[in-house]
Amino acid sequence: MIVDIFMPHMRGFESVRIFHERAPAIPLVAMSGYAFANIDSPAPDFLRMALELGAARCLRKPFTPAALLMVINECLAEAGSRFAGATQSS
Repeated sequence: MIVDIFMPHMRGFESVRIFHERAPAIPLVAMSGYAFANIDSPAPDFLRMALELGAARCLRKPFTPAALLMVINECLAEAGSRFAGATQSS
């Protein structure tokens, strides 16, 4: 699942939290153009907050197609490892 943290008429953080609660095995990638807190500003680190709510990975916009594919491949590899471990222990 890929979610933008700031969407019109939707609450991205709430979406991340609910999705992770309902489907914790499915990786969620959060993205935002408002990614990092500035050291001189009291603004929160939105991507870190998304990770704390259950996102598997985060991307700061703008990102390249290669960066998106890398994150997706990492999530798929981790999910595959968890699935293989679960089937071996059954």
